[in-house]
Amino acid sequence: MIRRLYSLVLLLMLHATSSHAETVTVVADLDLNRYTGKWFEIARFPNKFQKQCVGDVSATYVKRADGDMDVINRCKNVTGLIEEAVGRARVPSLETTSKLKVRFAPQWLSWLPMVWADYWVVELAPDYSIAVVGDPTRKYLWVLSRKQAIDEPVYQSLLKRLDVQGYDTNSLVLTPQGGTKQAPASR
Repeated sequence: MIRRLYSLVLLLMLHATSSHAETVTVVADLDLNRYTGKWFEIARFPNKFQKQCVGDVSATYVKRADGDMDVINRCKNVTGLIEEAVGRARVPSLETTSKLKVRFAPQWLSWLPMVWADYWVVELAPDYSIAVVGDPTRKYLWVLSRKQAIDEPVYQSLLKRLDVQGYDTNSLVLTPQGGTKQAPASR
């Protein structure tokens, strides 16, 4: 009886883990010069550091002379005020430019490895109009666009590819942009 129960649990675990990729796959090549500029957040996994953001969320990337990028995140809070967080992104390895590290902690703490978070570009339109950023633990995910909205078929196609990567796309929360209630329709 115990053996059967153990086998059943093992089978269920194998099925659950085989439904998505073992590791998160990043885009083959990220041209940091083309990636710079303003991105609008279309959707995200809820997280504690954006809990005050109720809409108009954007991220602007500016290339620095040292090769790193400044990251300026903005959002509207519940009172209607715009909040801003300024960080820094860097490429930690010559192996790929698609796996960045980002920090929003003060500069004097930048020597601590734990202040640098994984920022992996897992989807990217060939024309750099849409990007999806996640992390290897699948705890964080952002759908970004150069425009304030993306077409529903494009969004649904992204969701399918993210499902294959093992991201729980049902957890995505749509981000209101430019006074809209929602950007694209939910699943």
